[in-house]
Amino acid sequence: MWNIPRFYIPRRFSSFAIPKIQKAVVFETNGGPLLYKDIPVPTPRANELLINVKYSGVCHTDLHAWKGDWPLPTKLPLVGGHEGAGVVVGMGLGVQGWKIGDYAGIKWLNGSCQTCSLCESGHEANCGHADLSGYTHDGSFQQYATADAIQAARIPEGTDLALVAPILCAGITVYKALKSAELKPGDWVVISGAGGGLGTLAIQYAKAMGYLVAAIDGGADKEKLCESLGADVFFDFTKSTDIVKDIIDATNGGAHGAINVSVSPAAITQSTQYVRPTGTSVLVGLPSGAEMQLPVFDAVVKSIKVVGSYVGNRADTREALDFFSRGLVHSPIKMAGLSELPRIYKEMEAGTILGRYVVDTSY
Repeated sequence: MWNIPRFYIPRRFSSFAIPKIQKAVVFETNGGPLLYKDIPVPTPRANELLINVKYSGVCHTDLHAWKGDWPLPTKLPLVGGHEGAGVVVGMGLGVQGWKIGDYAGIKWLNGSCQTCSLCESGHEANCGHADLSGYTHDGSFQQYATADAIQAARIPEGTDLALVAPILCAGITVYKALKSAELKPGDWVVISGAGGGLGTLAIQYAKAMGYLVAAIDGGADKEKLCESLGADVFFDFTKSTDIVKDIIDATNGGAHGAINVSVSPAAITQSTQYVRPTGTSVLVGLPSGAEMQLPVFDAVVKSIKVVGSYVGNRADTREALDFFSRGLVHSPIKMAGLSELPRIYKEMEAGTILGRYVVDTSY
């Protein structure tokens, strides 16, 4: 059950009135009811910020956390969410470099040990002691949430917090994936699943980085959306009879890289077929239990690379937010109330969402 502290760990005084009770969406069992209810406001530890979450993006990972269909067990009961944008209203006594009133973001990576070789080399997300917002740590589907002060994202003053929320996971994730592909300006990159929340941002980051973009998705609405965001060519997988050939022909020999934000195992396998020799297929989407088929002969002869890309580190976060601050990327969002999460999850399961939902935690 909820671990309700008897008293607050001492923190710096805040000019904000911090309530003891807040609204949140909670599930107590994986796949169980999503409960819009009152819960205690959390207490920040010595190394943590207390953030008044104004808006939170809704990610497909939140659906997996609720279902519990990944091999990593979730905390239960759990408040999901890991794209929270808000205002610092309190902090532990050990926090340095933040002040009350700063804008801050809650990311998937909430904290890590900071002492292992992975953390020291900038791979904090791969740390064996990583703490994950909305998975092992109560996340941003609540009005007040805690975040490790080292990993919390620094959001510039004056930023539209609703618009920046999806950058805190979707934006950082696809930006890191594009970096992992090791492309150069003028190269072709395929975005598989281009019309979704991750894909729409991937198109924009790719264009801002100087790449030619081939978008894959299904339906006229997603085609229109992808082209409006800068895709150079669109492939409708529901109409194409040979999408591998179509891409190879359009890119004059195959794409230099592929970013797989699609959750289709078949689409992921196809990405290794339409990248050109020495090309790179980057795996991002995490369909539950999926496996990738890759003939060893083809991989060797074409000298292709398959790279797994998780979430970005602090430098990736800063860089991804800079693209947003300069107006080079934006997330097509739909607004809803926090209490509407059950409906949003149904739409996510049905695959009918264009862009990304952002919830307002005030209702």
